[in-house]
Amino acid sequence: MRFSDLLGNEQAARQVRALIDNDKLPHALLLHGEPGVPKLALARVMAQYLHCQHRSAGEPCGQCPACRQHESMNHTDTYYSFPYLKRDNESICDDFMPEWKEFITQNPIVEDYQRWLTILRNDNSQPQIFVKESTSIMRKMSMSSFTSKYKVLIMWLPEKLKEDTANKLLKLIEEPYDDCKFILVSDNAKEILPTIFSRTQRIELRKSGTQVIAQYLAHRYGMNLQDALAIAAPADGNVSLAERMLEQDSETHEFHERFVELMRLAYMRNLGKLKQWSDAVADMKREKSRRFLGYAARQVRENFVYNLHRPELNYLTREEQQFSTRFAPFINEANVEQMLSEFSRAQTDIQGNGNARIVLFDMAVRITILIKV
Repeated sequence: MRFSDLLGNEQAARQVRALIDNDKLPHALLLHGEPGVPKLALARVMAQYLHCQHRSAGEPCGQCPACRQHESMNHTDTYYSFPYLKRDNESICDDFMPEWKEFITQNPIVEDYQRWLTILRNDNSQPQIFVKESTSIMRKMSMSSFTSKYKVLIMWLPEKLKEDTANKLLKLIEEPYDDCKFILVSDNAKEILPTIFSRTQRIELRKSGTQVIAQYLAHRYGMNLQDALAIAAPADGNVSLAERMLEQDSETHEFHERFVELMRLAYMRNLGKLKQWSDAVADMKREKSRRFLGYAARQVRENFVYNLHRPELNYLTREEQQFSTRFAPFINEANVEQMLSEFSRAQTDIQGNGNARIVLFDMAVRITILIKV
């Protein structure tokens, strides 16, 4: 792992690199930002850089024994703590290290809490960092370092600390041993207990830009950049969400076909077929039909922008763009706001347990009026 592997946040990378180069890394550092921002990856690079025996050009060398141990997640002076599900009263994070390594392997750049729940096979229990884990942390951090000047504990999601766990760790975090460094990684700093939050120095990480995320998706998944941009744009800086959307690509294709069918039938004012269309979309069940309506609203916005002939402002897949070359002129200043309102109203009504068949058919009829405005 290298600093250059991270997505954006070059300033934060320069800041932590300078702290390590000048031996000024605080004893407790909090990296925080919205979900989908590469915070855990930065913490891992920091630990590797701190332990690297041959740093070069502001990066860990990747070749020394310390770097190789970090790459395999077996460095003797690096520990991890994270939310987990109790198996019994003696459960600690060490019991979940196979699952943790699987999680990191699947998510090397951006951590995704939803994927962690999947790996844990969460049965609706709430993963937390339990009090027994604090005893384990205190024991590990009290031992002398094995091969490095500093021991490092990377704690993911300190907002999941139980209060009694946090209380046991307070003194250690506030007055650690000289060779101890704590790196805390949070998705929501406001939820961290004030007693822990106040004892940290903090660096906030920002969302990655759409272009940065698209390039990452294109490189990692070998996809066309235009298609990657179409996925990255609605993710709004959340890389984890963009990857989940990519995994749902078959759903996106289905939604596109449904959208095209709706607009063609509305243009022809074929009410019989529109009723069948409404029944088919209603059969998707509530949450999926709401996702479709969100997709349809985005397509209306994209087609309105398409009329400006500014391709840099559009985020359409090649399949969507092929349809938009003919369809976009039908979305204009006279109907775009009303169309968006119809999709939004239908989403709200379905969320409120309205009869999906009636809601969708009513919306489809209104679209037949708007499409020829």
